[in-house]
Amino acid sequence: MLTRMQILELIPHQGSMCLLDGVTAWTDRSITCHTSSHLSPHNPLRHADRLSAICGPEYGLQAAALHCALTGGGRQPGGYLAALRDVVFRAERLDDVSLGPLRVEATRELRAQQGLIYRFVLTSVHGEPVLHGRASIILPT
Repeated sequence: MLTRMQILELIPHQGSMCLLDGVTAWTDRSITCHTSSHLSPHNPLRHADRLSAICGPEYGLQAAALHCALTGGGRQPGGYLAALRDVVFRAERLDDVSLGPLRVEATRELRAQQGLIYRFVLTSVHGEPVLHGRASIILPT
């Protein structure tokens, strides 16, 4: 279990841009986090008083960065999103209160010196998928 303060020590996303509230569990291959930041009116990704589901992959990417820090031995430098694939949205907005707190899961498929591939899924408090996809991340050299 990790708190938000511990997460802030491990990922490059700081202040309100750190979207994760805590970690429920992690293994060498995956991580499960939780968050309610999608419901905050102060979420930095909100536009025109709403949080579109298109912002959802950022939650998965932050979970991946945190997983890398936990399994790679410390604070992670910022990476670069190279590609999003197979992203499926099951909700139009993330700020829908009926979603409740979200579970954010990221599973590493590949780790190489130059980059990573992670699958991610955001799930509502009711256990229903909100969105899922796959991300390729380039690491700085």
